[in-house]
Amino acid sequence: MDVCWFVGLTTLDVVHRAAGRPGRDEKVTASRQDVAAGGPAANAAVTAAALGERAVLVSALGGGPVASAARADLEAHGVRVHDVVPAGEDFPLAVSAVLVHEETGERSVVSADAALASAPAPGPEELGALPAPDVVLLDGHHPALARAVLAFLAAAGARPLVVLDAGRWRPVFSELLAVADVAALSAVFTVPGHDDAVAGATALGARRVVVTHGAEPVEWHGDGRSGTVDVPVARARDTLGAGDAFHGALAAALAQGAALPDACTAAARVASTRVAHVGPRAWLADLAR
Repeated sequence: MDVCWFVGLTTLDVVHRAAGRPGRDEKVTASRQDVAAGGPAANAAVTAAALGERAVLVSALGGGPVASAARADLEAHGVRVHDVVPAGEDFPLAVSAVLVHEETGERSVVSADAALASAPAPGPEELGALPAPDVVLLDGHHPALARAVLAFLAAAGARPLVVLDAGRWRPVFSELLAVADVAALSAVFTVPGHDDAVAGATALGARRVVVTHGAEPVEWHGDGRSGTVDVPVARARDTLGAGDAFHGALAAALAQGAALPDACTAAARVASTRVAHVGPRAWLADLAR
């Protein structure tokens, strides 16, 4: 079994499904409510675990009740959580308020992400106690985590494949793109000083680049070649975490030795499965089947 590390953000998502969005000083009644762990790295780890990989999440949770709820959800779905916050210490884990439109499946999110506090950097002894990774995915949140993991891998002489989840530009990406074997960009990702995101990511050092466009074909670039992969048609009932599902499946496929176009095909199929189901975790049963 391959090992995938997912390094970055964990949140607790409170998800409401409703027929419309409230206007100013208005309320709407939800038809469904879910609570689950969220965040790009955490959701990607859940996806990889569901696909049979040993998924290790390196993140900051802390010892508070919000963190306990997030941790319980992650562990229930097969993720090994390595919390960099010292045992017993609290940490202001972000609670994300999510609204999913009942008809379109589109989601709106309000979250502090990693803005409330900086995560402490894990030491090499901590990281050395974890199973050695075949693939490491970085989401750009909590930069100290990414830097510590990369420094540990360099000192250990290990060179797992490094995948970068680049949804929107963050200053730390100027460092992380330089070590990315695969940079997975969203359609809205931009690189300062570059009109073309693929060219910008490549200029900063990314060896291969993937660009997702929602339901439109996925672009891939690398090894002197480029192409597209069609996304399976699915009725979008819930788009929350679809990108994270794509990244988790991409990491899993690459860990299994898939070529980049094949890994994109597998990841697109998983993301389509995600959006076809209502709720943050109900889709995993269908994925397992």
